[in-house]
Amino acid sequence: MKEIFAHIDAHMEEYIEDLKCLCRQPSISAQKVGLTEMAELCVQMMRAYGLEARLVSIPGGPPGVYGERKGKSPKTLLCYNHYDVQPPEPLELWDSPPFEPIIRDGKLFGRGAVDNKGAFMSRLAAIKAYLDLYGELPVSVKLFLEGEEEVGSPNLPPFLKAHRDLLVADACIWPGQVNWEHQPQITLGLKGILYVELEVRGANQDIHSGSATYIVNPAWRLVWALNTLKDVNENVLIEGYYEHMRAPTEAELEAVHRMPSEEEKIKEELGISDFLLGLSGFDLRIRDLFSPTCTICGIWGGYTGPGSKTVLPSVARAKIDFRLVPDMDPTDILAKLRRHLDKHGFSDVSITPRTSMGRRAWRTPLDHPFVQTVVQAAREAYGTEPVVLPTINGSGAMHLFGESLGVPIASAGVRYPGSQIHAPNEHVRLDDFVLGIKHIAAIMHKMA
Repeated sequence: MKEIFAHIDAHMEEYIEDLKCLCRQPSISAQKVGLTEMAELCVQMMRAYGLEARLVSIPGGPPGVYGERKGKSPKTLLCYNHYDVQPPEPLELWDSPPFEPIIRDGKLFGRGAVDNKGAFMSRLAAIKAYLDLYGELPVSVKLFLEGEEEVGSPNLPPFLKAHRDLLVADACIWPGQVNWEHQPQITLGLKGILYVELEVRGANQDIHSGSATYIVNPAWRLVWALNTLKDVNENVLIEGYYEHMRAPTEAELEAVHRMPSEEEKIKEELGISDFLLGLSGFDLRIRDLFSPTCTICGIWGGYTGPGSKTVLPSVARAKIDFRLVPDMDPTDILAKLRRHLDKHGFSDVSITPRTSMGRRAWRTPLDHPFVQTVVQAAREAYGTEPVVLPTINGSGAMHLFGESLGVPIASAGVRYPGSQIHAPNEHVRLDDFVLGIKHIAAIMHKMA
């Protein structure tokens, strides 16, 4: 691997410039901005890097991107990525324009620099390095990108059902690996999610707040409804909420025991002094990785501008997400939420799912041979022992690939906890970027 690693080091400027090119193209799925243009740019870059690539139609959504290259081994590695990004707002909090990538202090700043264009570029750069040096790849590779991950991949499930043969592989690499001080954390799973919007309506217009003596206030109705969902000890009170949650295995618990403590770093990054419920150590990590959640993501109604305006709002809304663990079904949780609200007298609270009925959780078994391949590759690329996480607290479309393709899935990526993904000043450390490229190269080599 020394030769391929040296080649990657020697060509980093080229890879960085191409990452800048990807980051200059806005591709905001929530606002439907620049998605087709971004997909076409990905095709062009994949072709320039030696892959056969094309757009693929995903009915109801922006096009997908598919590329492939045959290798010496009969093994095939699938890499999943997405080309869409989060909205850059609030723009005033960026130190430089979000779609004008710039390097400062060894970091490349720009929307998508990490999530997910930096990760995608690490795959391409590893492929190109192998082709430049040896003229062929050690394994066959397939790259697939979608353009709706940041809005819940609503049109991906039927596409995967219809095109399973296109993406069949022996294993899959997922984005999302996190590096602490260049020590990679390889993740094997994601939580599921159900994201809903609750709404309460009253009068047909905002009215004078003096009328609160006889007019129903939707904001109070919403607050009272929300108050029935959780208690002060963070227990979700929806009947049957926990009944199908899968407990962690002994191997998964042992993996959590081996995780290094990151508590002080997290507190420093977030500017907090304590964690929820006063948790720490093993108990904190177990709750983080293996417990489902119920979170108010946003709540509003009436007047929220500067100064005062004495109104009784006509409508109040809240956005809530439920992070789910394996065996919890988003459709089942949605039905239980409806029954819960009705039972507590809140049939006037409407529920609108915002993630196409949600995503299920997924975990690849710790003892799968492919996991060891990714771990061994990380040792070579990073020169240190990686940390293996059975899952993380985020969500994604991993279960769709795991269930439909029946493949093991493990992460490889370029981010670190301070990358500020989804926030202003998103960035990738260039050291992490080069190590991420080397990790992909080593995975292909070890897999062969």
